[in-house]
Amino acid sequence: MSDTQQRHPVRKHPMKLSTSVILMVSAVIASVLLVVHMLYFVQVSDTTRDGVKDKALAVARTMADLPETKRALLLPPDSNIIQPIASSVQKRNDLLFIVVTNMDGIRYSHPNADVISHHFIGDDINPALLGKENVSINKGTLDEALRVFTPVYDNNHKQIGVVAIGISLVKVTEQINKSRWSILWTVLFGMIVGALGTYCLVRMLKRILFGLEPYEISTLFEQRQAMLQSIKEGVIAVDDLAHVTLINQTARQIFQETARDVTPDENTLPLIANLRDVVNTGIPRRDEEINFKGRLLLSNTVPVRNNGVIIGAICTFRDKTEVSQLMQRLSGMVNYADSLRERSHEFMNKLHVILGLLHMKSYAQLEDYILKTANNYQAEIGSLLLKIKSPVIAGFLLSKINRASDTRHLLTLSDDSLLPDNNNEDQVAALITVLGNLIENALDALGEQPDGEVSVLLHYQNGQLACIVSDDGPGIQPENIETIFEKGVSSKGDQRGMGLFLAKQQVESLGGSVNVESEPDVYTQFFVQLPWDAERTSS
Repeated sequence: MSDTQQRHPVRKHPMKLSTSVILMVSAVIASVLLVVHMLYFVQVSDTTRDGVKDKALAVARTMADLPETKRALLLPPDSNIIQPIASSVQKRNDLLFIVVTNMDGIRYSHPNADVISHHFIGDDINPALLGKENVSINKGTLDEALRVFTPVYDNNHKQIGVVAIGISLVKVTEQINKSRWSILWTVLFGMIVGALGTYCLVRMLKRILFGLEPYEISTLFEQRQAMLQSIKEGVIAVDDLAHVTLINQTARQIFQETARDVTPDENTLPLIANLRDVVNTGIPRRDEEINFKGRLLLSNTVPVRNNGVIIGAICTFRDKTEVSQLMQRLSGMVNYADSLRERSHEFMNKLHVILGLLHMKSYAQLEDYILKTANNYQAEIGSLLLKIKSPVIAGFLLSKINRASDTRHLLTLSDDSLLPDNNNEDQVAALITVLGNLIENALDALGEQPDGEVSVLLHYQNGQLACIVSDDGPGIQPENIETIFEKGVSSKGDQRGMGLFLAKQQVESLGGSVNVESEPDVYTQFFVQLPWDAERTSS
C-alpha cells in the first residue's frame, strides 16, 4: 500500500437516500401491518366465535320454543318425538349435535341413537338446569365442541328441560381461517400502497435535494461554512422577508468593533436597508460606500433568484479603511523605494564626478566637491534620518519633499522633530494618511503661488505623537472651518472630500484627535494628536 493511500484512507460512503428511505418506510409499514394483522386476527376470531355462538343460541332457543319439544319432555325419552326433529335441524345447520334433556339430564335426542335415555356427559349443563343459558367448550361422546345450553319452559313458564347444541371446533377454525383471507388481502393492499407511497416520497425528496445524497449535502454544508468563515469579506444573507438567514464571523467582528460591543439591530443597520431594497426591487447595488458608525464600508448587494423568483439577497462588504491603510502603507514603501532609487542615481553621478576629478588630479576641486556633498547630505537626508527613525515615514517624507520641490515649493521638517520607530501598523498607517492628505492639501492650496512653504513638526513624548502641518497659503474661510472634515466636502469639485474625512476617522478610531486653525491669506495649521507605541531601544 502506498503512503498516499495510508494517509488518505478510502472513505466509506453511507447508504443512499433512496435505500435508507425505502428500508425505513418499509420497516415502519411492515411493523404497522403486522400489528394491524394481529389485532384484526384477534378481532376476527372473536367475531367469528361470537357469530357461531349466536347462531347456536338462536337454533337452541328455536328448539326450546317448539311445541313438540315441550310436549315430548312430558313423555319418556324413548318416545321418539324429538329425535327426528333434532336430526333434521342438525343436518340443515351443519351442527355437531343437538341434544335435548329433561331436568335429570337424560337425553331425548342425540346423533347416536344408542345413547338416548342415557345421562348427558359434562358438568357444563348444570347452569342451564338452573335456568341460565350457558356457553362452554367441552368434549362428550363426540369431538371437542363449542356447546350452547338453553333452558326449556312449559306453557306455565316452568323449566322442564335443556336444549344443548354443539358445533365442532374444527368447523369454527375453518370459518376463522376463511376470514383470514380478508386480512391477507388487506395486508397485501397496504403493502402495495406503502410501496407506491415510498417510491413517490423518494422521488420527491431527490427532486427537492437536487439529486444529492445526505452525505453530499453535509459535505457541501461543511465546505460552505468553512469558506464563509475563512474569507476576509463580511457576508450577510436575507430571505424574501428581509430576515437575516446567514452572517459570517467577519461580519460579526466588524459589527461588534463598530458598534462598540453592541449587537446592531436591523433598524440601525444600513446594510439591512440595502438588502431589503434589493429584495423589493431586484436591482443589484454594486461598489457602494456606506458610512456605518464611523467606518466606511464598501459593499456589493445582489438578489438571489430561484426559477426567476427573488427568494432573498446577499451582501458582501469590507472595511474600506483597511483597504486604504494597505494602499497607504504600500504607497509609503513605494515612495521610500523611489527615493532610494533616485538617491542611488544621484550618488552614482556624484561618484562619476569624483572619479573624473581624480583622473584630472584636481584635488582642490575634489575636496570642495566632497565637502559640499557631505554638507548637503547632512542638511537634507542625514538630518531627516536622524530625526525620523521609521524608514516608512522617512521614505514617505522624502517623496513629499521631492514632490514639493517639483511644484516649486518648499517642504521642511522642523529641527525640533523627533519620531521613534513604531511596530504598530495601524498607527503608522494613520500617520501616513494624515500627513499625505494634509501635505497634498497644502501643496494644492499653494498652487501657482511662488516659493510657497509647508512645514512639518513631529514630536514624540510619553507615548503621544504631536504632529503640526502648516502652510502660508490662502487659508480657509471661517464659515468652512467646521465642515472641512465632513465626507464629500471639498473645494476641488464633485466626487472629492474623502481625504480629510478618512484621516480624521482613522486618527479618532485610535484615540487621537485632529484640529485646525486658519487665518485667510496668512496661514493654515493642522494639529494632530496620535498615540504612538515607540520602540524602547530607539535613539
